Amino acid sequence: MKQVSGKLKLVRESYTFALRAIVVNKVRTFLSLLGITIGIFSIISVFTVFDSIERTIRNSVNSLGSNVLFIDKWPWAFGGDYPWWDYIKRPEPSLAELNEIQRRSMASEASAYLVSTSRKIKQGNLSLQGTILAISHDYPEVMSFELASGRYFTADESAGGRPVAIIGNEIASSLFGNNEPVGRKIKTFNRQVEVIGVFKKEGSNSFGNSNDRMVMLPVNFARAFIDLKAENIGASLIVKAKPLVSNDELSDELTGIMRSVRKLKPGTDNNFSINKSEILNQGFDAVFGVIGLVGWIIGGFSLLVGGFGIANIMFVSVKERTAQIGIQKSMGAKNSFILQQFLFESVFLSILGGVVGLLLIFIITTVITLMFDMPLVLTAGNIILGISVSAIIGLVSGFIPALSASRLDPVEAMRSSF
Repeated sequence: MKQVSGKLKLVRESYTFALRAIVVNKVRTFLSLLGITIGIFSIISVFTVFDSIERTIRNSVNSLGSNVLFIDKWPWAFGGDYPWWDYIKRPEPSLAELNEIQRRSMASEASAYLVSTSRKIKQGNLSLQGTILAISHDYPEVMSFELASGRYFTADESAGGRPVAIIGNEIASSLFGNNEPVGRKIKTFNRQVEVIGVFKKEGSNSFGNSNDRMVMLPVNFARAFIDLKAENIGASLIVKAKPLVSNDELSDELTGIMRSVRKLKPGTDNNFSINKSEILNQGFDAVFGVIGLVGWIIGGFSLLVGGFGIANIMFVSVKERTAQIGIQKSMGAKNSFILQQFLFESVFLSILGGVVGLLLIFIITTVITLMFDMPLVLTAGNIILGISVSAIIGLVSGFIPALSASRLDPVEAMRSSF
């Protein structure tokens, strides 16, 4: 029992000595920390920025719906073997095709048509540019949105093409100020339109648009002003799968229906694209993979320099403490204990440098988030990564100096003090 207690005391005194050496040699400690601090700051700051961007983008992509498919003229991802001019020849999705899908599809739960354009929105002497979104009645069944006030179109309003609209929060505040817009009129397409609802404020998403500057109209009203048969109007058919129906099953069924409706002969290519959010996610996976590699390269050089700095400082520390090492060995300290002692100092130095780097990132991200309304978050995963990388760098950098210290001859080591 006394022997164990003595060893624990020796360990405590040894680690206390190592910490004291770090505190006493402030310049040496600062130089050792600097390289690791810069390296961890470089890597984790890059990861923090792009993690925040990736999270925002993926939230925007996921808002499209994981079980929702989009039938478009253009694909969201282009293949290198398909000339772009062939896409131009494709017809736009139509309301007639929507009706056929709703009549024939057994795998879909709901489907809707949409087309958008940009127009001036006016109220009295005030006006601003907004996005007009013309939709069929089942749009809320396939795409989610929230209203701050008012209501959605009735079936009669949609079918009859009544001049009613749901407007974005920014349009409401710009044209009506603090007044309630529901029940009042706006002007678009040179027609008076009654506001029956206001979207909940959501801010811009990663694709540069949002409901805040949008005016939603029944497509049967907007078709009097938008040529739905024109080329490149950007129309889409949105189809939501039934529960337990996979996207692949729905895609196969929609492909068959669209080919039948468009009377495509067997063997001919589709003249439409069926897009899904997975396509965007796969593209972003590749992009952020490259960004992550760049982050490691940027910070890697600083970590390499910091690692060499710690190794150099540890060699100096071993030389300065050679006599103390000899005394410790003469008192019964084993080689493994000396090795552990110097590795502790090296790892501690490196982790301390990493923590300083993480603290700088936390301060900067907090300031940016508060000042610029840009949500940057230092995640727990990045904190663990930063500390882990710091510990590994310290372990690798300090191993050779610690090994050389553990192999010193105790007699020769004590003589070095004379």
